[in-house]
Amino acid sequence: MEAFLVSTGIVALAEIGDKTQLLALLLAARFRKPIPIVLGILAATLVNHALAGAVGSWLMALIGPTTMRWILGISFIAMAGWMLIPDKLEDDTRLNERLGVFGTTLVAFFLAEMGDKTQVATVALAARFSDYWWVIAGTTVGMMLANAPVVWLGDKAAKALPVALVHKVAAGIFAILGLLALAGVGLS
Repeated sequence: MEAFLVSTGIVALAEIGDKTQLLALLLAARFRKPIPIVLGILAATLVNHALAGAVGSWLMALIGPTTMRWILGISFIAMAGWMLIPDKLEDDTRLNERLGVFGTTLVAFFLAEMGDKTQVATVALAARFSDYWWVIAGTTVGMMLANAPVVWLGDKAAKALPVALVHKVAAGIFAILGLLALAGVGLS
């Protein structure tokens, strides 16, 4: 259950102001059909985070706990720094309306999430915790907690959050996790 709660919290915080959250806002403004957009985000997140979690679990098995402790510690501290860099959606985003709202959301979200902070966090969390399914469930719930309100409430929800403060809190959590991993505390 710890894996689920930590994964949910970290990804929900990391996603605030992230390019995929901006993409959710763009899709909501463009299509104005929240149900297929939210379902597309859910499907893309499940696939993307399942793959990222598998990579994290594989790395833990391949490298072993001692080496992985150092990699995780440094990775979490690097994520803390990355959280402090504002994210924006690239201007050349092209959405293919022939795929429909759900298909466009699925493809756009999956591609936008590749190499994103939350995907990297999912890899690290899956390596950190031995509970693969709880990590995937947690990171997916975290993504939905951050993105579904943006789709449903649009611009009002996005502007109401103090993004800089949320990023600082998330960076602090990543830094603490990194230091704990380096100290060997709580590594499953």
